[in-house]
Amino acid sequence: MEINATFLGQAVAFVIFVALCMKYVWPPLMNALEKRQKEIADGLANADKAKKNLELAKSNASETLRQAKVEAQKIIEDANKQRSMIIDRANEEATNEKNRILESAKAEIEAERNKAREELRAEVIELTIKSAEKILDKKMDASADHQLVKKIVDSL
Repeated sequence: MEINATFLGQAVAFVIFVALCMKYVWPPLMNALEKRQKEIADGLANADKAKKNLELAKSNASETLRQAKVEAQKIIEDANKQRSMIIDRANEEATNEKNRILESAKAEIEAERNKAREELRAEVIELTIKSAEKILDKKMDASADHQLVKKIVDSL
């Protein structure tokens, strides 16, 4: 291998080329590479952070869902208790109303029975007086007749 001027020229050109590249090309290239590395590292960190946030959100969602189910069950139980109370109260009110109606009906029946007795007594008295009048064929004093017949009926 012979060292000649071409080889030396090429070597000098190569050294100048390397020096220019190291001064003007290499720093921006290295800055771009470092910037890209940093962006990739940040992206990976953000992805890990997002993954953790997603897992946290999933656990929070499952916890919230569990709490919602517990709350829903409690609301259902409260509604069932309230329904039972309303039904019991309605049954009690219905029983009270039934008893009131029965007592009212019994009182009305008793009043009607007493009225019928009084009417029957009056008719018996009247029939007795008419019978006595026919027997005696004369009319007695109505008030005295009435008292006499009432005395007889009461003694029966």
